[in-house]
Amino acid sequence: MQPWFENAKLGIFIHYGIYAVDGVAESWSFYNGHIPYEQYMKQLDGFTASKFDAEAWADLIEKSGAKYAVLTTKHHDGVALWDTKYSDLNVIQKTPAKRDIVKEYAEAIQKRGIHLGMYYSLIDWSHPDYSSVYEGGKVPEDLSTANRFSSPQDGIQDEERWQKFLEFNNNQLREILTNYGKVDLLWFDGDWERSAEQWNLPAFKEYLHTLNPDIIINSRLQGHGDYKTPEQGIPITRPEGPWEFCTTINTSWGYVPTDNKYKSLNQIIRMFCDCISMGGNMLLDIGPREDGTIDKRQEDILLGLGDWIRTHEEAVFGTEEGIMTRYYLGGSTVSKDRKTLYLFVYDDPKENVCLKGLCNPIKKITVLHSGKELSHEIHGGVPWFNIPGTTWIHMTPEDTHEQVTVLKLEFDEELEMYGGSGAVVTHN
Repeated sequence: MQPWFENAKLGIFIHYGIYAVDGVAESWSFYNGHIPYEQYMKQLDGFTASKFDAEAWADLIEKSGAKYAVLTTKHHDGVALWDTKYSDLNVIQKTPAKRDIVKEYAEAIQKRGIHLGMYYSLIDWSHPDYSSVYEGGKVPEDLSTANRFSSPQDGIQDEERWQKFLEFNNNQLREILTNYGKVDLLWFDGDWERSAEQWNLPAFKEYLHTLNPDIIINSRLQGHGDYKTPEQGIPITRPEGPWEFCTTINTSWGYVPTDNKYKSLNQIIRMFCDCISMGGNMLLDIGPREDGTIDKRQEDILLGLGDWIRTHEEAVFGTEEGIMTRYYLGGSTVSKDRKTLYLFVYDDPKENVCLKGLCNPIKKITVLHSGKELSHEIHGGVPWFNIPGTTWIHMTPEDTHEQVTVLKLEFDEELEMYGGSGAVVTHN
């Protein structure tokens, strides 16, 4: 794991492809039979990318406060957004766009020092050799249950064709990892349709490392990834090791014009705070229109999130996961030297913010966005048993930020929290 990843905190996911032409679900719309495959692929004729401006994308991503970005270079539909030599199913040869989207994206992102991420679908429901074997090599008793896009419906497996498909993936990934500068992160999807053995793991991952020994790979690699990627639902408890929560701004990954169920800016900021409180990152998705422009509602969310992050950046970057919610009923982070605790106040307090189990004397409490110093008092506690009292920080609605307020608590020594029976906890 490269140290930049856990320090990044925020990434922007970009789902861009022909599915934006009709505003249908990416790949799944034909796989699940909502529309015919032929109708889905007809969208190739309408994909123009006529207003696609990678510089504008990169500017927006930079303003959002994100430190990395991940673009869907190829979804399960098999349509590549780059000039691949291994298939004519790409936007250069098959669409009016005739542009290497990946090349323009990579150059703009790298120019700004943002870490470069590429999404790649391991499965390809358009490739003739993909549907040549069953998951785990097990032929189902009822062949009618086999989906024609992922399984050999006649029940006959063809290992030779499967090996050809794996070689195809290797070739396309070599293009992605060698033609566009240094790629920092590979975001795989679709590993569930085949076993680790069928994906040729761990040899496949070793192959990727020969192309880039520093590459970070997400968890969707049948147990061989570098970090966990929970999707859409914020984890209730912290996943072990490095992790990232990927989520949509509304309910769709790609551009769906009829999807008006947007999360508010406040909800997005709170979700972000929840992630960094548990030591994770948030990968927030946008879905550009077919022409490459981004819905203003999505743009406004990214800009608003960036404004909040810049105002509170010392509570975000260079911090570690916060204290447990049994001590404070909200989110928090701790500075690297563990002498500063940042509390995220999500709602307007009536008169106090309550903090339990703090063993340190507080040197100073300030409201991060305004610099206002707040007073506090301590009630209770049993000093002769080293049991701390309850800290009440005097705070009213007038002290709050319009989105999420951050309180900065400074100490002379490293943070210590009560662990029971007189014990203290210096780390979670």
